[in-house]
Amino acid sequence: MEAQAGEGGYKPFEPTPNEHETAEPSQQGGLEGQDMSKDRVDFGESSGDENLSAMDKQYAAPKDLPRRIHIVGTGSIGKLVAHSLRSLPNPPPVTLLFHRVNLIDAWEKSKKQITIHDDGYAVARSGFDVELTPQERRQHGVVLQDGTPDVYDVATDNFRPHEAARLLDEQQQKQQTSTSSDAQAQQPPALSDRLSKYLPYVSQEPIHNLIVTTKTPFTISALSRLKTRITRETTIIFLQNGMGVIAECNRLLFPTPSTRPNYAQGIITHGANVPPAKAAEDPFYAVHAGHGTIALGLLPRDDVPLNTAVEDLGGKGGNFKWSPNSRYLLRTLTRSPVLCAVGFTPIELLQQQLEKVVINSVINPLTSLLDARNGSLLYNFPLTRTMRLLLAETSQIIRSLPELHGVPNVSHRFSPERLETLVVSMANKTKDNISSMLADVRAGRQTEIEYINGYIVKRGEEVGVKAVVNYAVMQTVMGKAAMVGKEGKGEVREGEGREGMGEQ
Repeated sequence: MEAQAGEGGYKPFEPTPNEHETAEPSQQGGLEGQDMSKDRVDFGESSGDENLSAMDKQYAAPKDLPRRIHIVGTGSIGKLVAHSLRSLPNPPPVTLLFHRVNLIDAWEKSKKQITIHDDGYAVARSGFDVELTPQERRQHGVVLQDGTPDVYDVATDNFRPHEAARLLDEQQQKQQTSTSSDAQAQQPPALSDRLSKYLPYVSQEPIHNLIVTTKTPFTISALSRLKTRITRETTIIFLQNGMGVIAECNRLLFPTPSTRPNYAQGIITHGANVPPAKAAEDPFYAVHAGHGTIALGLLPRDDVPLNTAVEDLGGKGGNFKWSPNSRYLLRTLTRSPVLCAVGFTPIELLQQQLEKVVINSVINPLTSLLDARNGSLLYNFPLTRTMRLLLAETSQIIRSLPELHGVPNVSHRFSPERLETLVVSMANKTKDNISSMLADVRAGRQTEIEYINGYIVKRGEEVGVKAVVNYAVMQTVMGKAAMVGKEGKGEVREGEGREGMGEQ
């Protein structure tokens, strides 16, 4: 059963005279009265700003605010978020960023809408814009330009791939220095001649509001294509699993603190998937299988400590102000009844992120190695022993983190006993589900374990704790994923190496 874009949507709290008429602007400066076709909202001159309290100033709507929201990552979660934003009363303009030309072709051949199946109803929403990000080859941390051979074509038995990547990078830099000026060197990668017909889909306009829903390992690759469009005024919200991706972005993409964008993170508990049979038929279809929430939090810039008190961020005597784009993006997400998004302080969001990482660091790798559903971890004492080894190690690391020093109740909140309760509760709640990591391992894809158990290992090194159990589990999962990937490509034949392995 399929509903059209105007049906089955959520109605605003205050009814309007007619859904095709424009409502009067609210006295609180809300967005309901603005023209949905505009990329910017002009709220007009505010009167009496000097009489407003610090809290009122924090929530006052700024003037001439860019409304357009870009979304990179059109997987099941990306489709759910985009669909929910366009379901709002007076929705913001939404642009989907595609990284493959076949997605552009599929979009043009389709009805140009995203369909979400929820509770037996398939609801379609339209009105999206699409763009194509410049193509890029990144191997061993090096961006290869058009005409540069692959790293693996240059590598030999005595010349390893990472050494070949370093050599190719040096050659590209020399060629760039001799044939182009510094200004040209800063230009984004161009599309090759065979892709010139897609030039209308390529934009270099600045991005003000960006939501990232890609798999965590592909974040750097996705953002590097958009680097020239991201400014200090841009707000990026990461709706992903794992932790540590922002530090990686700063190190590889935005090393200068003064020009970095504003960051926000979200913990999403919604369940969404794309049935394999439907994926080929309609790549813009997803099933909202489990309703959940999104915990959102803005991260202060580098010159503001993470554990700064809330009243010091925007209160009397404080000189810190959240970016207008950041506040607009969070307000827009929290307007959606489907997403059920709630804002938290940075330090509370950090603790919730750590709790989710702990849960994922046990359930995801163990189910991936066992090739079993989440419920298989229950009522199995040998697995419980393994679980407790992981949790004891992780608990010690988290309770030693410097950013949590002085935060009340950390010792109890991240004790091994409470963490075990969280893991067992989640395994029981999702006992019939297959973890996303297991799905990646089965398909031979790169997993997110380096941002889950790998994050724990890295933080352990920083506080002087060797996370040997987490490291062993991480390496085993990576090895299994690589093995399955090679088998899928035919590089390892079934049964190879088993001859002569009978009983002695």
